[in-house]
Amino acid sequence: MERWNTTKSAELYGVPEWSGGYFTIADSGEMMVLPAAGETGRAVSISQIAKGVKERGLDMPVLLRVENILDAQIATLNETFRQAMDELGYQGSFLGAYPIKVNQQQQVVEQITHFGSRYHHGLEAGSKAELIAAMGTMRDRKSVLICNGYKDEEFIDLGLYATKIGFTCILVVEMPDELPLILERSKELGAKPILGIRIKLASQASGHWAESGGDRSIFGLNTNQVIKAVDLLAQEGMLDCLQMVHYHLGSQISNIREIRSAVHEACQVYAGLAKEGAAVAYLDLGGGLAVDYDGSQSNFMSSRNYSINEYCTDIIEAVMTSLDEVGIQHPTIITESGRALVAYYSILLFNVLDVTRYRPDPLPEHLPDDCPAQINYMMETLEKLTIRNLQESFNDILFYRDEARHLFHHGKIDLRQRALAEQIFWTTITRISELSKELKHVTPELADLERVLSDIYYCNFSVFQSLPDAWAIGQLFPIMPIHRLNEEPTVNAVLADITCDCDGKIDQFIDRRGVRRFLPLHELKNSDEYLLGAFLVGAYQETLGDLHNLLGDTNVVTVRILDNGEFEFVNELEGDTVADVLSYVEYDPKRLFNSFRKTAERAVRAERITAQERKQIVQAYEAGLRGYTYFER
Repeated sequence: MERWNTTKSAELYGVPEWSGGYFTIADSGEMMVLPAAGETGRAVSISQIAKGVKERGLDMPVLLRVENILDAQIATLNETFRQAMDELGYQGSFLGAYPIKVNQQQQVVEQITHFGSRYHHGLEAGSKAELIAAMGTMRDRKSVLICNGYKDEEFIDLGLYATKIGFTCILVVEMPDELPLILERSKELGAKPILGIRIKLASQASGHWAESGGDRSIFGLNTNQVIKAVDLLAQEGMLDCLQMVHYHLGSQISNIREIRSAVHEACQVYAGLAKEGAAVAYLDLGGGLAVDYDGSQSNFMSSRNYSINEYCTDIIEAVMTSLDEVGIQHPTIITESGRALVAYYSILLFNVLDVTRYRPDPLPEHLPDDCPAQINYMMETLEKLTIRNLQESFNDILFYRDEARHLFHHGKIDLRQRALAEQIFWTTITRISELSKELKHVTPELADLERVLSDIYYCNFSVFQSLPDAWAIGQLFPIMPIHRLNEEPTVNAVLADITCDCDGKIDQFIDRRGVRRFLPLHELKNSDEYLLGAFLVGAYQETLGDLHNLLGDTNVVTVRILDNGEFEFVNELEGDTVADVLSYVEYDPKRLFNSFRKTAERAVRAERITAQERKQIVQAYEAGLRGYTYFER
């Protein structure tokens, strides 16, 4: 057999397909990260970064951010739109607006405004808190600040004040009753608003977020409500304030045809408003630019069937086709791409703590004389097993195993006999699974044996905190080892986290043929730490994570890859301590400590422990409060 190599590992884990050109495998077997797509000359070992993290005193799990990738993604989106506009002769321009909800972390938003400044890349706020964050972060007055979501008087006032001090702050009318309040507050504050209208499209995308579009979408105005808004603005002499048409088709739109259809429909509304006398100049297409998580380049919900270039070109062509026919000037196109900007630049690194193996121990040479008939039948099934009778043997071994369990339930066989029956069963199932790989056509039952026999790798992270979409909506993330990739992975495994919950696992993984129910991994070595990485996790996961089992935020490290191919740590954020997460759920850590100290003192008085033991116990409790919520070595 041909020796295993890194090319086979890359193919096994689909790295060339999902990596976007930012990740590759070195001959040393280490996963490498690149500062820009395809720039292999400055590739850096993720294992070496992880080593540096531990040397600086931070434990796994760690969320690793590579800021070069964020910079590159912002540049790619803006440059591709500009290039497509130049090639097609588009007379308008492009502006990006990052939706803060995708990842609200301060460092993320600040880096987007920093790296995006050369393109006037703006922000989108969907709440009062997000608007305050945006106003305190943005510096570029040529960027747009889009205000979506429900708006009370205070939200509207903040947006109007932002306009007064020079921001291009666009208040988007999402609900019919918002417009009168905006007009009232603008008169009160003496601030002329820049307005947009969010429209309900008949067009709808498929997938988890389909209800973002269509007649039943929660936000937006239908055509009748749009006309009423136009009439109100005309009546107030403020129709020139209406400058933007906005819609949001949904997140992670995998099919380019759905994107084109929505653009055509929105352009008809845009043209209609222009004919009504509105001073429309911006067309905001919302978000939806998908990430190819599984690398299949399909319309599967974890993928997309288009490239960035095709996305930009199709949008521009659709706008030009629709508006040129009616002689409407080309607008400034705005997209609120968030997932596509931030997904690639964050990697969750975590270590494997333990394993449960589903491999039977060697069987005894001879069965005990007092074995019941069912166990003898099971052994006979194993001995007569061949590739010609796999299905029959599978059916027989299940039947006899169930009979043996029934006898144990009624006290007819003892514990040792039950254990022997299980041992024969798993030996037979393992052998059937091995032989089935030689068949051209395998029944679904036999094909599923690889999953049934997969080991459980217990990993130092929380699905609910760090990968909540994997649990909640079945989102697939690329997960793989970050080292030993020049060795053949010989173990099929599912991943269990350290929460006390049966849902705290990952048992669906990316695969070229769909979804794989196990992940090929390496045997653990007693002395070596085994590290895995979950890739493309920069969008939504940090914000949506919860405190299941009071496991808090992980450590966060940001690195920059330098021109000489080395890297530097530019930011480190320590994860939550036990005291931190207890305070989140309304405990007072100091009060807990004082209460426990009194409990320990009562134990001294009751002569259960000595005063010296009390000191050690209280110190351990106090150290626990200060400690990381995850497993510490």
